[in-house]
Amino acid sequence: MKIRPLVFTALFAALTALGAFLQIPVKPVAVTLQFLFTAMAGILLGRRYGALSQLVYVALGLVGLPIFTSGGGPGYVFQPSFGFLLGLIPCAWVIGYLSRKRDGALWLAASCFGGLAVLYLVGIPYMVVILNAYLGKSMDLKAILMAGMVPFLPGDALKIAVASAVCPVLQRRLCSFDEFRR
Repeated sequence: MKIRPLVFTALFAALTALGAFLQIPVKPVAVTLQFLFTAMAGILLGRRYGALSQLVYVALGLVGLPIFTSGGGPGYVFQPSFGFLLGLIPCAWVIGYLSRKRDGALWLAASCFGGLAVLYLVGIPYMVVILNAYLGKSMDLKAILMAGMVPFLPGDALKIAVASAVCPVLQRRLCSFDEFRR
């Protein structure tokens, strides 16, 4: 195995952890920059290393490092937002897979929207289960969508615009990313 892909994998795991602390508190899930760094990992590192960077991030948080928005540890699986953390892994994979097909900011944005859809497809059902079955909140799907998705979509669109604009510049400046995206 080459060292450079592992270094960049660790870098994006660390950036995602940092993104958890760059947040705007909104209940029940804070607005963070985690998705921005996940999208960038998928675009720059490709599907395998992008997903691996997010797996490393989630694993480190589950073993107890306080790198999630509200801490860390195995008990974090009972937080309503944990499904979104799990969703970062396939989200990065999908973005990496789709973004390797073609170049251009619009294609990157479309790839990021595909990854975002996967993130919500994992995060929202998990939130439903934790809020209703575990915490006994009795929230219907509309209420959960209004709490866990709708308020975040404008910020997500902005993060996608940033990733789509910044990543091509980084790819040109750091040609070494091409070796990851295969």
